[in-house]
Amino acid sequence: METVIKTRGLTKRFGRRTALDRLDLDVPPGVIVGYLGPNGAGKTTTIRLLAGLIRPTAGSAMVFGFDAADQYDALQRRIGYLPGDFVAYPDLTGTQYLNYFAHLYGGVDRNRIELLAKRFDLDLGVRIGALSRGNRQKVGIVQAFMHDPDLLILDEPTSGLDPLMQREFRALLRETRDAGRTVFLSSHMLSEVEAVADTVAILRAGRLVTVQSVQALKDRARRRLDLTFADVPPAARIHAVPGVQDVSVDGHTVRVTVTGSTAELLKAVAPYDVTNVLSHEADLEAAFLDYYDGQEEPCSATSS
Repeated sequence: METVIKTRGLTKRFGRRTALDRLDLDVPPGVIVGYLGPNGAGKTTTIRLLAGLIRPTAGSAMVFGFDAADQYDALQRRIGYLPGDFVAYPDLTGTQYLNYFAHLYGGVDRNRIELLAKRFDLDLGVRIGALSRGNRQKVGIVQAFMHDPDLLILDEPTSGLDPLMQREFRALLRETRDAGRTVFLSSHMLSEVEAVADTVAILRAGRLVTVQSVQALKDRARRRLDLTFADVPPAARIHAVPGVQDVSVDGHTVRVTVTGSTAELLKAVAPYDVTNVLSHEADLEAAFLDYYDGQEEPCSATSS
């Protein structure tokens, strides 16, 4: 099976600052990868390296077996790229702008452009400079998707979109994945990533911390259980259960914060006549914050 993205020791320095530090990452075809990290973690630097816009200081970024820095001409037709700071020529209409890129791509089905514009309620006859921020972003989305690329590289793609258009965009991502294409997506909207991504890669200070499925990441995150008892067990008994992080008692209700599986906790409290269990399931944001609060070590091996 062809690896869509393969980086080895990928490093980028700007002067004395290391923006990306020895990134090893494999991305297979037909998946949506959410690329997460706070501002300054190296996400946009990675995306610009994959898109062939900047050269690495060390290491390599291979896309479909081609070097992104030296062989981008071979990749142009296969990649759809949307930068986080998307800026288009303000004096051109949407149609003129997209026709220009269609020529660069070697021709694009006009019906495809019109269908995407209609889907996102975008008037291509208006000058780009006269469009709202959200509508300018839609032009960028159409540009990235219009030639049916095999790989979408998207940096904050829903910036400026209203909730209805965000939902439509998520549907487009799923359709793209279901057609066997690959999406590499950076976003600050963790709920958006959680809704569409198969896999999440977390970056911190230029280093890759983990690559896991969304579900696996959520399964290991902290979650809270509110346990109501007829006969409240000693707090020390609950504290002794592996994975328990915090315990507080309020009358007959015990609030427990636990990392990972709750099976051991429920087994331990079963003899104390549990009358109600309320579980507050972890989401991707909780899992993401756990990695930063816990300060896990960066990955020492390539994951996919």
